[in-house]
Amino acid sequence: MRGLVPPDPEGGVSKIQYAVVYVPKRSRKRFAANCVEIKSDIEQAQAAADPDKKRFAAKVVGPSKSSEGQLIYYLLKWV
Repeated sequence: MRGLVPPDPEGGVSKIQYAVVYVPKRSRKRFAANCVEIKSDIEQAQAAADPDKKRFAAKVVGPSKSSEGQLIYYLLKWV
């Protein structure tokens, strides 16, 4: 995926996870860590989602450190 910082195979920090993401528009592909709430599975992510409050269930990879030094997550797909 273009623009995606791949997970570090030796570090084990970045991984694919389900989450609820707070985002005003679903056109973004990466999110600051403070906008992402990790869930243990897809069912929990979908149950915690609230589109009226702009909280959407997603499959994400991260966290990764951006060039600005922030922790970010990348969108794999909305669920």
